Amino acid sequence: MNSFGIKNKQKIMILTLLIALMATIVSLVGLCSSRDWGSTLITTIYGDVVKTYGIGLYFRDSVSVAAQGLAADLITLVIGVPLLITSVVHMIKGSFKAHLVLLGTIGYVLYTYTSYVFLWMYNPLFIMYVALMSMSLFALILLMMSVSVESIKDRFKETLPVRFIAIYQIVIGAMIGLLWLGKIAPTLTDGAAPEGIEHYTTLVIQGLDLGIVVPVAILSGMLLLKGRPMGYLLTSLVAVKGFTMLLAISAMIVNQLMNGVEVSLVELVLFPVFNVFAIIVFIMFIRHVKSETDTSHSRLVNT
Repeated sequence: MNSFGIKNKQKIMILTLLIALMATIVSLVGLCSSRDWGSTLITTIYGDVVKTYGIGLYFRDSVSVAAQGLAADLITLVIGVPLLITSVVHMIKGSFKAHLVLLGTIGYVLYTYTSYVFLWMYNPLFIMYVALMSMSLFALILLMMSVSVESIKDRFKETLPVRFIAIYQIVIGAMIGLLWLGKIAPTLTDGAAPEGIEHYTTLVIQGLDLGIVVPVAILSGMLLLKGRPMGYLLTSLVAVKGFTMLLAISAMIVNQLMNGVEVSLVELVLFPVFNVFAIIVFIMFIRHVKSETDTSHSRLVNT
């Protein structure tokens, strides 16, 4: 390994450990803050009446968004942070599988705290959300730079079910895109409030999904079908990020229901189904990464 690679791993390790520490702090504050500020009824510019949560860190947020935030904090704390720490430790030891898991987990962190920065009502942790968004972005860039794209295909077993995984990514990307477009389309001509906008300014989650998540999922699937090396790299990001993010979304739906928030039947059915498939694809994809011993042996044979 050259000196650039070593320095790159050191930077990734430092960034990841800082991200894990800060994510732990903000998640614990979100989950443990319980001061009762009192809920408020707000009349939005669309004429709708929205009830704020009124408790803890998210007291200014709607009941729906606060429930989502608490669920996301829980998933980040019990799954996201442990994945960050274990994967970066094994990556430093030379595990390519851990490198891919870390790549996807950092993608989850980037998506989560970008949504916190632009959607959640301002709270005292805002600057920490910004720091997490920024650090995870640069960690993601460094992780992608650290992978030799040309040889990444050789890192996977020939038994990898490429077609199944690729079609899954294309289908889930298309379905999420159609779901959100179906939600937005009725408001394009009549000026009505989009469903779920409440007292916020715009549809941040739908914007992130339609602008980034959907295109990346479809593109990675298409490239994987064609056997392109970049398809394998993007699939590792989609597979792990999808697994963690859909777990968080499922937890959000459960917490919304527990707080009396109405969830559409389509979302109530589709996202848990997506979650099951995401777990299957994640396990399938990671299990087909060659061990370091297998990779070294194949290189010796090829030489």
